[in-house]
Amino acid sequence: MTITSQDQKVRGKNSYTFDEFLEKRSSLNWYKNDPILQKALKKYAGAKYEQIHNELQHFSSAVSSRWNPLAERAARPEARPSMLHFDAFNHRIDRVVRPMETHQLEKEVFGAGLFSSKMPAWESFAKRMLIHQLGEAGVACPLTCTIGLIALLEQYPNEDIPELEQILQHTKEGLEGDFAIGAQFMTEIQGGSDLPANVLEAVPDGKYYRLFGNKFFCSVAHADYSVVTAKISGTDKVSTFIVPSWLSGDKDKEKRNGYEINRIKWKMGTAELPTGEFQYNGALAYPVGPAGKGVAVAAGIVLTLSRLEIGIACAGFMLRAAREASLYGNFRTVFGKKVKDYPLSVRTLKKIEDAAHRTTAGAFKIYHQFLFLDQPLNAGIPVDQPIELRKQLFNLRELVLLQKICATNEGAEVLRDAISVFAGHGVMEEFSSLPRIFRDIVVNEQWEGPRNLLLTQIYRDIQRVTDWYPPADFVANVLEGASQETIDRFAEQLTDLLQRPVCGEVSEASMEAAEEWDVFCDSFFKAYQKIALEELQ
Repeated sequence: MTITSQDQKVRGKNSYTFDEFLEKRSSLNWYKNDPILQKALKKYAGAKYEQIHNELQHFSSAVSSRWNPLAERAARPEARPSMLHFDAFNHRIDRVVRPMETHQLEKEVFGAGLFSSKMPAWESFAKRMLIHQLGEAGVACPLTCTIGLIALLEQYPNEDIPELEQILQHTKEGLEGDFAIGAQFMTEIQGGSDLPANVLEAVPDGKYYRLFGNKFFCSVAHADYSVVTAKISGTDKVSTFIVPSWLSGDKDKEKRNGYEINRIKWKMGTAELPTGEFQYNGALAYPVGPAGKGVAVAAGIVLTLSRLEIGIACAGFMLRAAREASLYGNFRTVFGKKVKDYPLSVRTLKKIEDAAHRTTAGAFKIYHQFLFLDQPLNAGIPVDQPIELRKQLFNLRELVLLQKICATNEGAEVLRDAISVFAGHGVMEEFSSLPRIFRDIVVNEQWEGPRNLLLTQIYRDIQRVTDWYPPADFVANVLEGASQETIDRFAEQLTDLLQRPVCGEVSEASMEAAEEWDVFCDSFFKAYQKIALEELQ
């Protein structure tokens, strides 16, 4: 048999194409095509809904059509951030090298003025939830850190240091169209989340300070300003400072403000975000907040807002996972049937969607309470407020912590399930962004306090207020709208667990109690999310 050149062209040719799926995926408007997001916004935005709704359709087009490809290209391994420590003339510059796509994305995202007083709070919230659907993308953590820096400066104005007001305007409103980026550097090699163990030294220099020492996890290494915790010389209490990356006129010269970036971390996720190790050699620092109260200030304001934002991010991650898994399940045919037509597959798709909707509803409800209480960022549990207000503030504090640990944990499960819908293609990073977002959410689970640390904090918080806030009342208030049977069940469990050695010495009894506490917190918060979702219906 003679094989002709035409036979050679035809034989073995596979005509299968993903074009139908790709076309539908790329044409989606992430807000316009998401009924649950619109429904939640309509409930909580009130009279401003129509205005925000119209604005979001335009904004969402930019996120899903223009910014998403930039985020995907910036995520390639060869584009990851790196360091250029010296210029050609042997000057130490510590330039953080990032791809053009990240610079473009950052300019457009921050240029949207998400923190400006001109933008309604719910508009900023919804826009950030859409941006989080990009994954980290080199902009999500910078946004989060900038929120905390702005709130800190607003909470503690200081007329004696006019530089702080300039920094506030630069980050919040922008200067001549340039919006500055914030960061928060608190972790040291010996302490992790244990901020009281900080040893970075702040030496008084007139009304300012000079920093000496090391910070070990410094995300947003390229930021313009950073919130830094340190101990003032001769004290054992942590204080809080704002550190400019460059002093006036030095940014263009790449002359940093008395510190060096030793290296960029190699992380499993948020890889587009430069996280560095910083060595301070006399960096000029501006004190902010009460001296010696740095732990309370950091936890009460900066970390609270970061944890709150992580919950918003998880909702965004899950919404994207649910959307793309459903789209693929409706496209892909295997063994003669669509993926969505197999009971096991449709069960997975429904599980993903339910979690995404529940998490989104919960994030909206918590943020509504946050706004209603007028940014309640005072550290600790207030004792000088009316009892009912104290209870509401306490509820919010615990819900932010519960959302952080529960949404990140479930988010990782949701992303893994969504990846499984794609089968082998699910782990191909050029095929889907879900593996990248999966790694991002695993990193978010560790940032701002890992699970066991926050579980311990929640337990001790509830135990500490039992004299004025009985556990049964706490459960009834948080789960308002649930059946009495559900409230009674959780109240009984919580009352019992508070008598158990959850935080006691290691023993079989304490480990069993700890396991039950973990399960309780997860199921309790999901019950809250379920109520939030039912309220949308």
